[in-house]
Amino acid sequence: MEIVEGIGIGIAVILGAILFLFIRRAVVTRSGGIIRLSVRTSTMLDGRGWSPGFGRFVGDELRWYRMVSFAVRPKRVLSREGLNVERRRLPEGQERMSMPADWVILRCTSRHAPVEIAMARSTVTGFLSWLEAAPPGAVSPRLAPQQDWPAA
Repeated sequence: MEIVEGIGIGIAVILGAILFLFIRRAVVTRSGGIIRLSVRTSTMLDGRGWSPGFGRFVGDELRWYRMVSFAVRPKRVLSREGLNVERRRLPEGQERMSMPADWVILRCTSRHAPVEIAMARSTVTGFLSWLEAAPPGAVSPRLAPQQDWPAA
């Protein structure tokens, strides 16, 4: 009887963990602004170290969550203010087997350290638009001050 109880408890724990993962993802993705995004967490071996997940745009931050994780907080937060795209490339070698064919890898520099992120080619345009946009409520430095505009 002890074996059956142990198996039952094991199944209950596994089902609870799966349920938690689904609830976590639903809570994080409920308000939109979600993209599929992989982040390179290790550069020890060429073409390896990619961790799949999803990114969520929240104001001036891109918050990255691992796809399978029990953490409710983002694993990595990239601030728009100090983030620059250094170069863009297609997956090479081992990377081609770990991500979809239409993905692009962006090497970015931030205030803290360089970071490589990978996303679908169709998502890159939106990411770059977000990166170059002024924060909500702020005046873009590319625009002339309001008093210089002619009266309507």
